Amino acid sequence: MSSRKIVFLTGTRADFGKIKGLIAILEEAKAFEPYIFVTGMHLMEAYGYTLLEVERCGFKHIHTFSNHTHETTMDLTLAKTIEGFSEYVKAIQPDLIVVHGDRVEALAGAIVGSLNNILVAHIEGGEISGTIDELIRHSVSKLSHIHYTSNDEAKNRLIQMGELPESIHTIGSPDIDVMFSDSLPSIEEVKSYYEIPFDDYAVAMYHPVTTEVDHVKDDAKKFVKALKDSMKNYVVIFPNNDLGSQFIIEAYASLKENGSFRIFPSIRFEYFLTLLKHSQFMIGNSSAGVREAPYYGIPSIDIGTRQRNRVKVPSVINCDCIVDNIVNAIHNIDEVQSEKMQIFGFGDSASLFLKSLKSGAVWSIDHQKQFKDIDGS
Repeated sequence: MSSRKIVFLTGTRADFGKIKGLIAILEEAKAFEPYIFVTGMHLMEAYGYTLLEVERCGFKHIHTFSNHTHETTMDLTLAKTIEGFSEYVKAIQPDLIVVHGDRVEALAGAIVGSLNNILVAHIEGGEISGTIDELIRHSVSKLSHIHYTSNDEAKNRLIQMGELPESIHTIGSPDIDVMFSDSLPSIEEVKSYYEIPFDDYAVAMYHPVTTEVDHVKDDAKKFVKALKDSMKNYVVIFPNNDLGSQFIIEAYASLKENGSFRIFPSIRFEYFLTLLKHSQFMIGNSSAGVREAPYYGIPSIDIGTRQRNRVKVPSVINCDCIVDNIVNAIHNIDEVQSEKMQIFGFGDSASLFLKSLKSGAVWSIDHQKQFKDIDGS
């Protein structure tokens, strides 16, 4: 029997960090042949051209497609991604399409798969966060046939949405595998590579909230002012490329000559994890602040509504985007109870993913989606 072709779609540095371990384990398995469709932020110079990070992994089958449009709107990006991915899928005829999370690229992949009678697997569905991300994530789940969830809570939400229990596999969050692997660089290596001079620092990542785009410009200025007023050192990483990101990048321009800040369009995933692990705290509205940071026992300040509905632990401070409130939260960060959590798996996601694909159950899933009522009918 020939090996099964599995296409992974990646549009950002974040989702690639999640799925790279899954791709790597399939590269070593004779029964599967992974392909990677690289698009989105990966191909944008302003965000670090992270295609280089994908290529550095040495995977065999990498295809690139630019879905960037002159008008940075999610609907046009979705349309262009569907067009490019559809052509690619028809050319290689995969057995399975794997998408992750809540980006429009994932939605494009799920649409193309479901409308072409190809099985679609969704990584980290069933979670809640808020804003437009949540609508996209749940839409991707309904267009997918197979689900790989990070915990049983997410699994139960998918069941509530009518997904078949036998189609759901709880494997944890795949980036946990990387977080606690032996392959992370040392903090000395990371600081040397990125020329970071600070002994003590915090990590800052602030993304646009697309449902509040009219406030992004003002909120970005408030965020930057609060960081300046706090008198701390920061490693600042550019936002994703959602609508409004240009306002955040413009606000960061005022930090370039400030010796308390080092600003980067992107940082390699493993290097980012090491920086986070050794930071004083994380601040902004990235999911890393409410997921990865708590796994390392690092306190974080979550600003605004972007992660409003995410699972929270005592080490996460929620804060409105008001300068004085942010500065006060920073100055009180040492009083925050630091508590490591393990609610997103135990670092064996890749092996559980491979195990599921080796079973016949995945490949016998009905391509025609079924809806299971909660009462069992």
